[in-house]
Amino acid sequence: MAVTASSRSLPMREIEEASAFCEREGIRHVICEVNIFKNKEFIKNNRDRCYLCKKEMLVKIIRAAEEFGIKNIAEGSHTDDDAEDRPGKVAVKESGVLSPLRVAELNKEEIRALSKEMGLTVWDKKAVCCLATRIPYGEEINVTKLGMIENAEKYLNDNGFGQTRVRCHGNIARIECDETGFALLAEPGLRAKIYDAFKEYGFTYVALDLIGYRTGSMGEKYEFI
Repeated sequence: MAVTASSRSLPMREIEEASAFCEREGIRHVICEVNIFKNKEFIKNNRDRCYLCKKEMLVKIIRAAEEFGIKNIAEGSHTDDDAEDRPGKVAVKESGVLSPLRVAELNKEEIRALSKEMGLTVWDKKAVCCLATRIPYGEEINVTKLGMIENAEKYLNDNGFGQTRVRCHGNIARIECDETGFALLAEPGLRAKIYDAFKEYGFTYVALDLIGYRTGSMGEKYEFI
């Protein structure tokens, strides 16, 4: 049985794609609703944000497993996750949930290769993570900001962008993209459309990060002269 923990911090597109995949593959799919905004500490957006969110989701998933009489629960973290600061890993360890891909010492590229070999249509699916990771630590998380980010990233994805993130710095949207995105942004007409769309979503300014897409950029430290 596949279980998806649905939260406002997860793009709706991910829920839809998970449901479509399970339907194609004939897998029973259960969606657990998680209201992470009940946790005031999560809203504060401190460094333990991911731990709090993951813990809340795992509680729901464990309850779903118990309801269906399932004894073992597995989640999908892999060896590449070990190289990053991910507080959510602590919640997984505390819960007793299994991590078979990590135990098998598989990294992301190996998982993609095996998925392609097995004929899974999602083998080259772009990496997606919680929308809250687009907001700097210490800046309060709310539904409005998450909605702005989700709409902005959906717009870029719908216009052919590859691996992309829209980082939210107050009223500023900072776009991180791969080389596909940089090529598309060379078109003045598209840049104007992106700007107009982002303004409609609630952003005042739209900026391009010249380094491009990378994980963990919200944890980078800058010194101002």
